[in-house]
Amino acid sequence: MHRATFRHLMADPLDAALKVALLAAVVAGATAGGALWASPNPPQDSEGIPASALMKPEELVKLLQEPAKMKPRVIFVGFRALYVQAHIPGSEYAGPASREESIQQLQKLLQSAPGKKLIVLYCGCCPWSHCPNVLPAYKAARAMGFTQLKVLYIPLDFGRDWMAKGYPVQTGN
Repeated sequence: MHRATFRHLMADPLDAALKVALLAAVVAGATAGGALWASPNPPQDSEGIPASALMKPEELVKLLQEPAKMKPRVIFVGFRALYVQAHIPGSEYAGPASREESIQQLQKLLQSAPGKKLIVLYCGCCPWSHCPNVLPAYKAARAMGFTQLKVLYIPLDFGRDWMAKGYPVQTGN
């Protein structure tokens, strides 16, 4: 599915449950045909996000075990329904970065971030190659001057690339 089509579908006034069902159908249909690239290794260049800015889930899991002072600031840039279902413990919700109001929320969250603190952005709504949120979030954070910035590389989706591996999750707001 093209990003423009995906964005159009997500902009329609559908209720949250229908949006989640639609996302699940898109992901299931796309991955069932094997048409999507879903390597566990980050791509060399991912539509404007350099490979050096990508982080594998297992790397983040290790960082989350560090003392609180050394943990990265983790920000979810995807859809609210997915965040409520399950998210990385301690992560903050900014909203789908494909929407301007969510970019503004991300910028507001980042204004209070210390310059040297590692920031990790993530979504996981759909396969990496189709995610409408990680690239706008990365660009917005870079435009604010953040250099200690990573994007969590989730090849398929949060459920399969994080939860199914037994990594820690939190539910609710």
